[in-house]
Amino acid sequence: TTDSDIVTEIASRLAKKCGFIVFPTINYGISFEHSPLFNTSVTATALGIIISNIVTSLVENGVTSIIILNGHHGNAQILGRVKDTWGVLSYWHFMKHEFDHAGFVETSIMLAISDKVKMKKAKKGLITKGMSKEEKERISKLSTEQGGFPKVAKNGVWGDPTGATKKDGEKFLAEIVRNLAKECQT
Repeated sequence: TTDSDIVTEIASRLAKKCGFIVFPTINYGISFEHSPLFNTSVTATALGIIISNIVTSLVENGVTSIIILNGHHGNAQILGRVKDTWGVLSYWHFMKHEFDHAGFVETSIMLAISDKVKMKKAKKGLITKGMSKEEKERISKLSTEQGGFPKVAKNGVWGDPTGATKKDGEKFLAEIVRNLAKECQT
């Protein structure tokens, strides 16, 4: 999936830059906000148990420093509960450009890391430029509720992917990795 592909690529680049060990990406997350659009989801409880079990195993095997790199906004709430115990970072917080969903940023990043993108199918979705901060917050909150995302972004796209480029994707990746590396050094 897009989220797994992106977070795996970022983790790999971060590991090369900082000398970290990367464990396999958990390819499932909390995506109930996307229904009735196709999605495969696990509950917050299930994801929390999986992450807790993995981290416990790592700690029992002598790992003393753990960073969980989040690749899906729907996972943020459950990960927020453990961020004080383990390092939890959502990569989109480490770039200046406003993040989107299947829009310019995410599509550009995918163009930089994969040949799966079909740009001929790219369609503009919800555009928040020009909206007030309050309106953006209201829409953002609605989009995280079960079945809420398609209510605000009818076609599942938050942004405009039609101008996405591989070059921009590489710039976003470099910025994210550079800023994550700085954060991980502290």
